[in-house]
Amino acid sequence: MSNRNSHQNKQAARERLRAERERQAKKDRTRRQLIVGGAVVAILAIAGGIGYGVSQMNGGGDANKKWKAAAEKETLVKPAHTTGPQGTTVVIGDQKAKNTLHVYEDMRCPICAEFEQYTGSTVAKDIKDGTFKVQYTMGTFLDDKEGMIGAGSKNALSALGAALNVSPDAFLEYKSALFSAKNHPAETDDAFASDQKLIEIAQQVKALKGNKSFEKAVTNGTYDRWALAMSKTFNDTKDVDSTPTIKLNGKILTVTVQGQQAPPITPEQFNSVVRENLKK
Repeated sequence: MSNRNSHQNKQAARERLRAERERQAKKDRTRRQLIVGGAVVAILAIAGGIGYGVSQMNGGGDANKKWKAAAEKETLVKPAHTTGPQGTTVVIGDQKAKNTLHVYEDMRCPICAEFEQYTGSTVAKDIKDGTFKVQYTMGTFLDDKEGMIGAGSKNALSALGAALNVSPDAFLEYKSALFSAKNHPAETDDAFASDQKLIEIAQQVKALKGNKSFEKAVTNGTYDRWALAMSKTFNDTKDVDSTPTIKLNGKILTVTVQGQQAPPITPEQFNSVVRENLKK
């Protein structure tokens, strides 16, 4: 879980998640893979100081400032399939569904990547089945964190806006591709700051492959200003200080891991806590 306020809390959350993955690893190979993923995240956290130095040598701080400064000068362009004054309300699924799942993520967040890799298909099926509609609020606070300074979260969010402008399905599939194990960079790697990298990954999504309009929006930064507006919406959400945070009908969903609360990451955790809180 990536925390925008406390590195210590983030580290503690990772340790709780790692312990949970170790317990589940005894059941099958999938859980053993989770342990490996958790170990990598823990190592990256320990190496945060090194990552900070690397990011500075690579101009991460300058890239962050330049990206924000340029975006703030742009005119706000709202992607299609959004609502709200600044287009920061993104709701996908049957609008008449009784239940609303609200997912808060940051595109550089490694635990968000694990949630998407292991439970993303479960969420997608529930959307299709009408179990709930899903609202997405994306943050970019990791671009400003020590050891991660850069523009990858903001740039990837802008590209997601370009995908959303194509269709809600393109948004979901592209987000899944960005968070996938083969595409998601290490937390300290600002790979998503590259437009070319984002376009390269988009070739894995049918609706975006060779889509010149999408590619132009990415390279021109069409939705950069929108990404800043979405990021502010995340920052203004007072009861959310980490990613991933998952709410159902306004209630933050958690599971108990070694006596402490953590977000539901695995399909088993997710299904258990969601089913307990669905409106009938």
